[in-house]
Amino acid sequence: MESTPIIDVDPFDLPDWLGVGQVVWHADRGLRTGHLVAGRLVSGDDVLACDLLAVDEAFPAPVTDDDSRHRAHQAWRHGQVLLGQYADRLTIAVPGTRFDAERVLDSLSRLARAVGGSPENMAALLRIGSDRTDRR
Repeated sequence: MESTPIIDVDPFDLPDWLGVGQVVWHADRGLRTGHLVAGRLVSGDDVLACDLLAVDEAFPAPVTDDDSRHRAHQAWRHGQVLLGQYADRLTIAVPGTRFDAERVLDSLSRLARAVGGSPENMAALLRIGSDRTDRR
């Protein structure tokens, strides 16, 4: 099975409103549902689909290729975040296999800095979701 590469997106090619106003990332799925959490960035009437991808998930198959995984880890190590297109959507790619609130907030803080904004203007609306191993 071939893994999906992450195609780099230049933060300065993203809409200007991401770096100037109050922005809220809304989770469309619960954080406990796995390595890919669909969501959207919202500022007033402006909306941009933006997912979170934990690049180290590898079962039953790797979620991305080795090069994309390496770039996500390298960016994270340097206090940055890898922004890219994954499955035709803007995606914030980070090390790990799952998300918790701290990882989401750290990712959004890094996104804010990447687009020239302030982390103080970024917020998150999270959904808990049920654990993917919970069979109830």
